[in-house]
Amino acid sequence: MQMWMRSRNERVDPIVTLAHVRRLTTNLAEGLSGPGAPAAAQRLRRMLGARSVGLCDLNADLAWSGGSGDADAAAALIAEVLRTERNAAEGPVAAAPLIVDGALAGILLVDGPTPAKALKEAVRLIEHILDHGRLQDSAERAARSELRALRAEISPHFVYNALTVIASLVRSDPERSRELILDFADYARYSLARHGEYTTVADEFQAIETYLVLQRAVIGDRLRVQIRVTPDVLAVPLPYLVLQPLVENAIRHGIEAREGGGAINVHGEARDEDCVITIEDDGVGMDPAHAEAILAGKSTGSVGLSNVDRRLRTSYGSWYGLVVETERDAGTRVLVRVPLSQPGVLPS
Repeated sequence: MQMWMRSRNERVDPIVTLAHVRRLTTNLAEGLSGPGAPAAAQRLRRMLGARSVGLCDLNADLAWSGGSGDADAAAALIAEVLRTERNAAEGPVAAAPLIVDGALAGILLVDGPTPAKALKEAVRLIEHILDHGRLQDSAERAARSELRALRAEISPHFVYNALTVIASLVRSDPERSRELILDFADYARYSLARHGEYTTVADEFQAIETYLVLQRAVIGDRLRVQIRVTPDVLAVPLPYLVLQPLVENAIRHGIEAREGGGAINVHGEARDEDCVITIEDDGVGMDPAHAEAILAGKSTGSVGLSNVDRRLRTSYGSWYGLVVETERDAGTRVLVRVPLSQPGVLPS
């Protein structure tokens, strides 16, 4: 997208760069009512070469840069645009509606001689930024909703079996029972308590170690476990509750369904600019087409697989997410890929 302004010699020159767009996006991250609106107005004033620029939200709250100019004219134009949702002008002041997703989202006011093309491009740019922010906010709300749904999917069958095993050991092995009660408390606190959006690889690995201790108490020697993680990825931010659903899926649909049990290997390491975590089992496997349908949300039966994949892609983009490698009677390997570092992503 290009923006144009009139220079001193009346030539029309493009001035908007990717850096301008990024800064405006940051300024408008919380919308036209956010604390960054005055800075956005100042940036737009410089880009347009106008005397004053104002950004107005639907409550008619106005953030000006360069002075409020003719306040009465501005107020009249705001009222007209709010009523008609069309461009309006009075003297040197022009006002344009900002339409996002088919609805009025605010108003851009410009005081000073500004080419019509520049004003139009400024409107398009702001609308694009506001629309992107709205989509991002919707995606984040959806991710939080999916996390709540994932908590609700935690297997009551596993909880019942774990508590039954603990109860059976109270008299025969009270020390072992006590240890498992503490492990179960840690499991419940991490899985069910309220957390932020991100944790660390270290915390996720600790959580699955606790979970696997409880599963081994339930399944016994039928479950063999190996966990390895390199120190250089322990502090990497990771969306909360990503690994445990994948490990639970491997046990329920891979190991428990196989006569004689099986093994689960969990491995985390750095590869180039990414952190790659592998959850591999030697269980019964599945048809690759079925695995693809599960990831696409078109089939059920695997705890949280599509949920985790969507949350990863929402957080990091389509390059990231889950890769599932499987065949019938050949086990399953799930790869989790996240960036080693991501600006603005911090564990809670």
